[in-house]
Amino acid sequence: MSKTRDRARALVDHKRFQRFIIWVIVVNAITLGLETSPTVMDHIGVLLHTADRVMLAIFVVELACRLYAYGWRFFTDPWNVFDFLIVGVSLLPATGPLSVLRALRILRVLRLISAVPAMRRVVSGLLAAVPGMASIGALLGLIIYVAAVLATKLFGGIAPEYFGDLGTTLFTLFQTMTGEAWPDVARQVMAEAPLAWIFFVIYILISSFAVLNLFIAVIVNGMEQEVNNELMEAENRHAAEEAASDKLILDELRALRTEIAQLRAERPAPEQPPA
Repeated sequence: MSKTRDRARALVDHKRFQRFIIWVIVVNAITLGLETSPTVMDHIGVLLHTADRVMLAIFVVELACRLYAYGWRFFTDPWNVFDFLIVGVSLLPATGPLSVLRALRILRVLRLISAVPAMRRVVSGLLAAVPGMASIGALLGLIIYVAAVLATKLFGGIAPEYFGDLGTTLFTLFQTMTGEAWPDVARQVMAEAPLAWIFFVIYILISSFAVLNLFIAVIVNGMEQEVNNELMEAENRHAAEEAASDKLILDELRALRTEIAQLRAERPAPEQPPA
């Protein structure tokens, strides 16, 4: 049993097998995209459905092999759980009230994230940056809320289509923060309140140039930490391999010295010449 699991583990961890799965995911993404075209479906719809079933079977067999190779340790890796859920959704019946699940088949393309190490590092860096991003998001929300209350009171009577109530103002300020058509909004307000540019300039400087750039800084810092963690793990593995190699050499030297000592002890003493 252990030998069979070792062979299964060697198979699923082999680079060629992993590249094959990546290509299957890419081809599956292309076929799912082609299914959105009625013209293509009229000509090769049956072929696309058959190819989709074959590729789903490949994914199921791959997950079964990995589950057999690693046993319950399979579920200790978050990426394995992610793959398991993605493929599991594809196996649900997509008929009747569950027909909407057919659209979720495209989620299988997300398996590229777990299959490609570079993508995995990027997502891990983003996840590591989530706590910092949450704090910055709360700060940004507070700034937008304060600015929305001010803008509603100041400009509600001038441009009610943009600042008539708090909800409308929040949407307008979000649009302004993204840089979408904010000069038109500002000029309409400035036609009756010339000093309104002060509000818009200060708001854009704080929200767009300061707070949003903090998001980028936090994400970059999270990715740097992820890269540093990988480098430390690689160094630790290298040090452990060197320590194991040194220990093996020392053990062989000790065994060799013991063998030499035994041979010397067993060698007969030289005869003394007659007097």
